[in-house]
Amino acid sequence: MALPRHVGYYVGAGLISGAVVHHPMDPTRYSLIAASGVLVFLLATVLNDIILPPERPALSRMLRVLGTSTMLSFGLGMLSGGMQHFADLPYRCAVLIPLGIVLSFVAYFLKEDKTPWRRIFGLMGLAVLVVAALTFAGLRHIAPTMAESGGGHSHSDVVTDKGSDEGHDGDHGSGAADPTPQPTASTKDTHPSEEPGHADGHQH
Repeated sequence: MALPRHVGYYVGAGLISGAVVHHPMDPTRYSLIAASGVLVFLLATVLNDIILPPERPALSRMLRVLGTSTMLSFGLGMLSGGMQHFADLPYRCAVLIPLGIVLSFVAYFLKEDKTPWRRIFGLMGLAVLVVAALTFAGLRHIAPTMAESGGGHSHSDVVTDKGSDEGHDGDHGSGAADPTPQPTASTKDTHPSEEPGHADGHQH
């Protein structure tokens, strides 16, 4: 029963990961997708941490679980989405990945640990912070190379190709609308034999 109970976590984090990475391309659309992912993640949290346990937690615990679950969903979304699309958007993902590491770490211990601040501000928190800083520095160093090589599927190519296609369509449309006028031959040039003068000259 563990897998069905946790499917909502995976679906919610998957929706958020794509929305966080692609948000600048269409803010309205991807904001709705991110909100849907958070809702799915929270529904899974309510099911697993509030409804299914034999003892219902106190109200303060419920609010804490919901708040930290929202943080955790965005942290996991940033981490997984940044890793998937680093080749496409290296500069943006170089920020999302380390930020997702820190946010996921903080949210997880706020949600699960009874003494979270000792973990967050202890040696473990310091280690996570160092890993995130090194990750950011390394990815920022690699990002220019990825941008120049154009690795992955570039989302900007879609816009460029679409614009070029529209240009070609416009050229075809203008050519069809303004055809080059062809000179029309006169009746005299087409049928010289029918002129009266020529008819009289050939009759002897």
